[in-house]
Amino acid sequence: MSPASTLSIGAHVDQTDPIAEAQARGMGLVQFFLGDPQGYKGPEVRYAGGAAALRADAEAAGIDLYVHAPYIINVATTNNRIRIPSRKLLKQHMDAAAEIGAKGLIVHGGHVNKADDPAVGFENWRKAVEATDLKVPLLIENTAGGENAMTRYLERISGVFAAIESTEGADMVGFCLDTCHAHAGGNALETVVADVLAITGRIDLVHCNDSRDEFDSGADRHANIGAGRIDPDLLAAVVREAGAPVVLETPGGADEHVADAASLRSRL
Repeated sequence: MSPASTLSIGAHVDQTDPIAEAQARGMGLVQFFLGDPQGYKGPEVRYAGGAAALRADAEAAGIDLYVHAPYIINVATTNNRIRIPSRKLLKQHMDAAAEIGAKGLIVHGGHVNKADDPAVGFENWRKAVEATDLKVPLLIENTAGGENAMTRYLERISGVFAAIESTEGADMVGFCLDTCHAHAGGNALETVVADVLAITGRIDLVHCNDSRDEFDSGADRHANIGAGRIDPDLLAAVVREAGAPVVLETPGGADEHVADAASLRSRL
């Protein structure tokens, strides 16, 4: 069978009824937030019937669920007022993701302050993993901007994963590769899959997004497939090489996501 027919492609959707959102797109997987992506308030399951019903209904419908942790989480920082609540929020979202039967919890790599040694951020990542009961895979995502980011540059990603390697839950820590973030972060898409695999040994999920901005711009602005600055064939090559489930985080609703998925599949 061809990669186009076997690869699971989904989209980021509203969390109120992710199953209906998946079905509206004819997709077998969806990603969503559980609560406010920009706030420290804990996770909230808005699905009618709560977490247990969402888990049961998703299983019955054959739909895989992925949870994206709030953007505000930064477990790497040396700022206690951010790191400590971030760690708490990560734990809460891990527990909530497990309750709904999610296949993974995606979290951004965070960053350290300008004057900080990146090694402190790597160590803080190790402590965060050790402090969290990883009930589902924790998928660390590469990010687009910031000189002090933990997962923009390959050498920083290497530092994070080297620090985590020694923890008890290391086998439950995976990687989410975002194509827009890689492009905007200055990582060549032609080699990024091989580069990441050489560091992490795994890619568990691909966020397949075009970019509105130029290579190495540091800007995190997603575009629909073929509407941005990345060659759609190159996006397909990344997806093919990674061989992992795909989430589209592209603009629009069901119609746009269906079109993006069709465009991607036609190139696989």
